[in-house]
Amino acid sequence: MTTSADSVFVARSDGISAEGVRDQYADGKAAKVWEIFIGDKNSRTDNYKNFLIDMLRNKGCKRVLDVACGTGVDSLMLVEEGFEVVSVDASDKMLKYALKERWARRKEAVFDKWVIEEANWLTLYDDIQEHIQDGFDAVICLGNSFAHLMDGFGDQREHKQAIGNFEKCLKPGGVLLIDHRNYDNILETGATPAKSIYYNTSHTADIKTSVLFYCGKPSLVSMDYLIAGNKLTSEFRLSYYPHELKRFQEILAEIFSAKAKHQLYGDFKEMSQVKNPAFYIHLIEKPQA
Repeated sequence: MTTSADSVFVARSDGISAEGVRDQYADGKAAKVWEIFIGDKNSRTDNYKNFLIDMLRNKGCKRVLDVACGTGVDSLMLVEEGFEVVSVDASDKMLKYALKERWARRKEAVFDKWVIEEANWLTLYDDIQEHIQDGFDAVICLGNSFAHLMDGFGDQREHKQAIGNFEKCLKPGGVLLIDHRNYDNILETGATPAKSIYYNTSHTADIKTSVLFYCGKPSLVSMDYLIAGNKLTSEFRLSYYPHELKRFQEILAEIFSAKAKHQLYGDFKEMSQVKNPAFYIHLIEKPQA
């Protein structure tokens, strides 16, 4: 019998949004304050927005699949920039904010065409097959979202299955943009920087970090957030699988092939420009058939 770390340590809110995938946002606590945590959508760091938009345009991308859209902040930005976007997430509590935004702007042609679906990474290709057509130019999975998927069997098979589905949704020559926190540093120091390269985190009062080792291996990092602002204070826990850089690179190479073009960035900068980044961003290209 296999026992996962997640069965030893209660890491998530109750509730299931898509079969087989627990929804850490199901109790609504994190989703309710996420807009405060993000801050003004128009104040996303220029470095992040310019990196993403410029990269997609330089690669000739037009159709983008956002597999971790959450409240829709990244997808909204891409729709406004003229990309054709399909957005999915496992959390219906988060998706309702994206759906409200699309409804409010439905008279704008680009928003009327914006596709938003609830989907499971483990069955993603089948879940959205009607929208794939001949494949997406880009798949994005940003904001440390992929780390929400735990390692239920202890061999990372579900991580490989999910990334395999991302790859399957791409057309040949398409790119996957996927990130994770610098868990190597978190495991070494036991602390998580409160500042985020994605969001205006002036309201993040504190992040308490706990690391769970299972059978001698780091299996789960739990972060207890304290968000304060707009006369609202909220505490909630989010838990992540601690992806170590070397192993993550190996998995990407296994799924996309060792010959795939793979670029690594730190905090949306060239690795030569940043020391000990808070986030690693991987850009990997699906080889031509």
